[in-house]
Amino acid sequence: DPLPPPLPKKQLQRAESLPEQRASQHCGGDPTPWAGSILSSIPPPHLRHKEGAPSSIPPRDRASWGPKKLLTKSHSLGEPVGWSGSSPSPAELTFGMTDGELGQVLESPVGVRGVVLGCQVASLGRLSARIQEELVGLEERQQLLEAELAGKGWAALSILDREPCCESRDAWYFRVGFTFQQSQLVLAAKVPKLCCTSLGVQSSFGVHCNIQRLIGHFSSHLPPELLLPGRPGEQSQSCPGEKPACLVTPPVLQVLLSPEVPYQTLAGFVKGSHGLHRASPGHYERLACLLLLQVCTGLEHLQGQKVGQGDLCPDNLLLVQCPCPSQSQQGKEASLGLSLPRLVISSFFKVKDKQRPYSSSQEQDWTQGVTAPASLVADELKVGMLIYHILHVDISLEDALGLRSNRLPEIPSLSIYSTGLKHLATLLLHREPCKRLSIQQAKSILQVLLWGPRQELFARSKKSLSLLRSWVEVKRVLLLLKFAEKSAGAMGSPGLEEWLCCQYFKEVTEEKLYQVTQALY
Repeated sequence: DPLPPPLPKKQLQRAESLPEQRASQHCGGDPTPWAGSILSSIPPPHLRHKEGAPSSIPPRDRASWGPKKLLTKSHSLGEPVGWSGSSPSPAELTFGMTDGELGQVLESPVGVRGVVLGCQVASLGRLSARIQEELVGLEERQQLLEAELAGKGWAALSILDREPCCESRDAWYFRVGFTFQQSQLVLAAKVPKLCCTSLGVQSSFGVHCNIQRLIGHFSSHLPPELLLPGRPGEQSQSCPGEKPACLVTPPVLQVLLSPEVPYQTLAGFVKGSHGLHRASPGHYERLACLLLLQVCTGLEHLQGQKVGQGDLCPDNLLLVQCPCPSQSQQGKEASLGLSLPRLVISSFFKVKDKQRPYSSSQEQDWTQGVTAPASLVADELKVGMLIYHILHVDISLEDALGLRSNRLPEIPSLSIYSTGLKHLATLLLHREPCKRLSIQQAKSILQVLLWGPRQELFARSKKSLSLLRSWVEVKRVLLLLKFAEKSAGAMGSPGLEEWLCCQYFKEVTEEKLYQVTQALY
């Protein structure tokens, strides 16, 4: 009898080896979301030979760093190569996963080190998302609340205080209550001082921790029990460019509802913190860095949507109490009144149709004596002046533009943060707009001032990409260990500063650190 045909073992083995043989053709494919931190560890071309790290990788290993596209036949074998098919990615790894799944991960081309690095970045991303939910609330719940408030006015709200809880340059804020899902929520009723508001523009910004969110609006007379400061017996608004006939008693006002209830403006905080600055300069100036970082984070979000912020001044920057105390802001800081508030950008009256609110030619006119409208001053100039304001050093727009002197006012060195903040202000206030730091670069410098690397790191070893890469990897591990140790004790929930720190170590790369430390040190 003829023998049966042999099993196609050789054919299957060949199918398994095909992806490995052709891996170099797929290295240009799209990397998996977590792989960015691993692939970004390759230095720039001009530094590769000096560093020697990437050039020392054998060609075969270097090709295996890219994601592999598996053939259909080898995919069906249940033994995928790389992060495809049934093999979990580092973002999906858990302590309770089976050893069979873990074995597939350990055989990954990126190696155990790459797996660990991917797990660290993924863990920081999850922690950051959870802390953000604590700070701003669940997105689904906010949407339900917004739908519940639609069409409702003063009758659905309970007035908690007759006087405003906060007054900014362009609005009054009143605390009001609203019953939602069998619980009493405290909201802020924003009563603008001008007839025109930025409701349409502001509603398109999206959700961000440092941008005021509007969840409701209506037009109505102001209830008689609410008092507007400085306007006794008159609760009316004067509309710009209109005749006095628009003064009506009682007026019909537009009321905006926000989940962020401010208790103070940044201007009020700075005015009342002279004593704190003198008594504890290190703690105060660290707090200044954290507040400035929030300003830059909010501006970066707006610029990403091609939206400018036209009235960025301390009187329009609101401070909101965080729902839970930060772990790093307890103890001495809290006793000194230095707990970190959430900073919220609230004024968008002068946004110009998603265009940049300044031009270089206009600034050249200002240096020749033409008055500079506040709505056209660059964000970089405003943040630079904000540094001086928070550090209790007087500065005007004329000083910033060099109209009075070629030298900026002196910032006294009171703490380890003073020199860095002074240098940052100088870079932001450069007389030539093209040479100024961007908001993104200013944010990176503030992150380095807060969490390192500090200059003493380079005292023992020359600065290099490999040194910075090692520093980032070790700091990520230590940060995760810090979270784990504190969660085992009664240290409270992570707060705003921990969220900002997670954002930093989740995104930072050694290339970016090299550039930032060059500019800062």
